[in-house]
Parts: sequence; C-alpha cells; structure tokens
Amino acid sequence: MKKLINTAGSVVEDALAGLAAAHPSLRVRDRVVYRAEGPRPGKVGLVSGGGSGHEPLHAAFVGHGMLDAACPGEIFTSPVPDQIVEATRAVDGGAGVLHVVKNYTGDVLNFEMAAELCDDVRVESVLVDDDVAVRDSLYTAGRRGTGATLFVEKIAGALAEQDAPLEEVARAAREVDERSRSFGVALTSCVTPAAGKPTFDLPDDQVELGIGIHGEPGRSRAPMATARELAATAMEAIHADLPLRGDLLVLVNGMGGTPLIELYVVFAEVDAFVRGKGARVARSLVGDYVTSLDMQGFSVTVCRLDDDLTRLWDAPVETPGLRWGR
Repeated sequence: MKKLINTAGSVVEDALAGLAAAHPSLRVRDRVVYRAEGPRPGKVGLVSGGGSGHEPLHAAFVGHGMLDAACPGEIFTSPVPDQIVEATRAVDGGAGVLHVVKNYTGDVLNFEMAAELCDDVRVESVLVDDDVAVRDSLYTAGRRGTGATLFVEKIAGALAEQDAPLEEVARAAREVDERSRSFGVALTSCVTPAAGKPTFDLPDDQVELGIGIHGEPGRSRAPMATARELAATAMEAIHADLPLRGDLLVLVNGMGGTPLIELYVVFAEVDAFVRGKGARVARSLVGDYVTSLDMQGFSVTVCRLDDDLTRLWDAPVETPGLRWGR
C-alpha cells in the first residue's frame, strides 16, 4: 500500500487541517467543518455528514448555496451524535436546521439521536436513498444513499439561501431524492488506510455491478466490458426504476481512482442513452464528487428536473468542491 498519509490513525484529522488551511472560507472545530462567517439570522441551517473517504462529499460542500456544516466521521464510519449536536446548534440562525442523511444505518441512528438531543432547535431530517442496485445491503435497511446527496445538498442549500422556511426546504430536499436514482460500477476495490489491502477481491477481468460507496460489493459480477456496455447497464437499471423523460440533471461520478478522460467517455455514452429514450441532459457534472477512496469505477445519478429545481440548481454556489455564479 502506498498512500500519502502520516499514520493510518491520523488521516482524517490531518486532512481536515489541510482543508481548513487551504480554504479560509471554512473553519474546523471539534471535527466539524463550518462556514467561517457563521450562521445568518433567519436562514435555515443545513447540516450533513458521514464517514470520511468520500471527498469532496461532505466537508468540501460547506459554503454559500450548500451546507452550513459537515460532520466527518472516521473512514467509512458515521459521525458521532456529539458532532452532529454541536454542528446543529452552531448553525441555527433561528429558522431551524435541516439534516441531510444518507441511508446508512449508522448515519440514520446517530442523526436521529442528535435531533432528539437538540430539543432547543427545530430540526427536520431528509433521508437520501437513491441507489437502485440493492436493498437491505450490508450497511443499510432499504436503499443506500449515494450521488443524489450532492443534488439534495445543492438544491436545498439554494432554497435556504433565499430564506425559505424550514418546511419548504425539507419538502424540496425530499422531492429531489424522490426524483433521483443512482447506479455504480467498480473496476477495482478501494483500500482503506487501516486495512492496507483491498476491501474485496475482484479479478482483473471482472467488474462489480451496483457497488456502494464504502467498498461494499454490488448486486453481481460480470466480465470486463466496454464503456458503452457498462454505461448501458447502469442506465438500464436507472431507467427501469425511474423512466427517463424530459429534462434531466446527470452526474457521472468518479469513485476516486478513475481518470477524468475515462469519465468523459462514460458521459458520452450516458448522453447517447438518454437521447435514445427521448429525454435530454439539461444539466450535468462529470468528475469526482462522491468517492470511495481510491476505487476505480464510476456511478451515474439522474434527477428528473422541473423549472423550479432547474432554477435552484443554477443558483450561485461557492464551496471548495462546487462553485458557479458568484
């Protein structure tokens, strides 16, 4: 194993120190990442979090138009309730706080506990469960939360910047989740710093279909195939669950170890598939946004847009991991 770390036990703390040093718009305290300017009175606060190893999710999406705070746990490990409680109280500007929670058992339980402990703050929670690959996996009851987390954080964050009330922000976040589906493909396993070896064995001539973002295996294995064939497998699974129509927001996401040139090859195939169904890619992102350390592979996330969601997606955002319009 070759990794740019000091020790396996200090990776998260060292990375957070680097994040804060690189981005003066952020501050880190007690393993919570905040906007440096603090909460704005009358604005709904947005808090999310989860295990580290998925960067830029969540910490690098703290900033104008997205999150007010992020709670990173250890690698692939949920943040503890104390982190979430501290973040929730710190970002409350009097209008309440929205928790954006990926559907993994540890995240769900710890965010629920934190919400109960924050009896002095109005809290709404939105569960992201967009993955169509498997149900009741190693880490979850029901569907896993993956790439749609980015969509939820961006669109809910834009609405919160407009001083919409908590109930409206939560309603929009749930609508984004309902309109979104994801599917992932792994060419290799990831390697966690603590383990120092691949999380699962995957022969060079095979791929894992329907993987999650913690290195957990997917729904099946198949022979290595072309980008066109693998993209079609992902898109057929999405289309079967949420028929593709109208204007779509599409994320072709790298899992951490895939060159950008290959992701653009995949995006070309995804775009052709969408057009073949009579739909249109109206907005898109290509790159590493919701990763699994150094895994090679990709995921596709699709959201069916309407005029309001498109407007909120286009609204200005300024975070280390996503920025436009300012």
